[in-house]
Amino acid sequence: MKTYSEWQALSESLTFNGQAFINGQFQPAVSGETFPSINPTTEQLLTDVASCDAADVNIAVANAREVFKSGVWSEMHPRQRKQIILKWADLIEQHKDEFAVLDTLDMGKSISEMVNIDVPDAIDCFRWTAECIDKVYGEIAPTGNDTLAMIHHEPVGVVGAITPWNYPLLMVSWKIAPALAAGNCVVLKPSEKAPLSALRLAELAIEAGMPAGVLNVLPGFGHTAGKALALHMDVNVLAFTGSTRVAGMLMAYAGESNMKRVWLEAGGKSPNLVFADADIKKAAAGAASAIFANQGEVCIACSRLYVEKSIKEEFVAALIEEAARFRTGDPLDPATTMGPMVDGTQLATVERYVRSAQEEGGNVLVGGLPEYEEGKGFFAKPTIIDNAHNGMTFVKEEIFGPVLAVCEFETEEEAIELANDSIYGLGAAVWTQNLSRAHRVSRKIESGMVWVNTWGEGDTTVPFGGVKASGNGRDKSLHALEKYTDIKNVLIRL
Repeated sequence: MKTYSEWQALSESLTFNGQAFINGQFQPAVSGETFPSINPTTEQLLTDVASCDAADVNIAVANAREVFKSGVWSEMHPRQRKQIILKWADLIEQHKDEFAVLDTLDMGKSISEMVNIDVPDAIDCFRWTAECIDKVYGEIAPTGNDTLAMIHHEPVGVVGAITPWNYPLLMVSWKIAPALAAGNCVVLKPSEKAPLSALRLAELAIEAGMPAGVLNVLPGFGHTAGKALALHMDVNVLAFTGSTRVAGMLMAYAGESNMKRVWLEAGGKSPNLVFADADIKKAAAGAASAIFANQGEVCIACSRLYVEKSIKEEFVAALIEEAARFRTGDPLDPATTMGPMVDGTQLATVERYVRSAQEEGGNVLVGGLPEYEEGKGFFAKPTIIDNAHNGMTFVKEEIFGPVLAVCEFETEEEAIELANDSIYGLGAAVWTQNLSRAHRVSRKIESGMVWVNTWGEGDTTVPFGGVKASGNGRDKSLHALEKYTDIKNVLIRL
């Protein structure tokens, strides 16, 4: 790991290209419009970014459709496609420090998280998915002896991907790696709040040997470029990670256009259940990480903590000790555990929910209202609020910030009922040393993912996604490839 001064020096040496990337080349938006990319730590301008809209989407999609139909990528030998993506992963690894700094400057993520989690996980995603290309087989259906029914998996065509700002490099990787591995062409709209690493990624794809036009990146806003992508008649599949509100809009746009498949990883309000027989020290450390990691800007953040009443006092004391490990500071400093919120809007959202919690009777044990100073970054405090219950606004709604609601329960049945009392169903954690209880509770929790005696773990081999208002479909694992292929049955009478 580099020192603070070394990371600062590297950040000062970087140059940023904020133009759109279409057909293998950087170019301005058709309108010529741009928007500023702001460093949330210093509030200073990093670069101006092309503000793409429907005109750019039309050009990129038409180009992607033409490239797809040409077969230069979709019909390339699987081994060759694999080698290009593997070389791409090697190039990302060669530039790993650059990618770490890009996301740290662009959205405020700590450099330690980038080095230890985001960058290596993104590289692993590309490599693992590339290795799947020539190892996923078709099928032969068990029909009678007078027919042969073959089941093929074919690329869908043009994939539109819309990714969030909280894990810029990693979330882009989860979307485009399987989409490209399956033989599709991709038009990616990264979040306008953190587009820089996606643009650099596309540049390296060309260097790795990917044909021009297979991957296109259009920075822009959701209501312009994002909406145009969702409504486009030549986009076959739309993959999205972001809020539940926007996810619903995208489903409507798909219905208004060509009924494209829409895969959604939407919001979350994950419960964390701590039973009396849990290892209190480990559970407290896990609960703190589950809400304060990445400033709480995590879709699977366990922002609803339910503690069995008999141990609540002891557990909260341990939790407060663990929370003290999370301190805000310059995210380029390896010692920093919490960087700034991504922008002033997100900071204001955190402030609004903390005020709401206090007004509804919550007791702030740690942290509290942000103390913003203009020009000094959008920093929130790690905050723990006791006396919470499911009827409170900040317990029901996704905050996307470092604010933890502490609730209590008395029985296993009550804990499950409280955990499921939410429109969301993305992640959940259960802390217990009772094996039977771990199985019972994890089966009954309405969630796409459940962690037992841990939080957030899982590599590229395991699926990631939710149920209810948290979305559908899965990122990572072989299941991700299913989203980007069509199943064709070819039956031959013998």
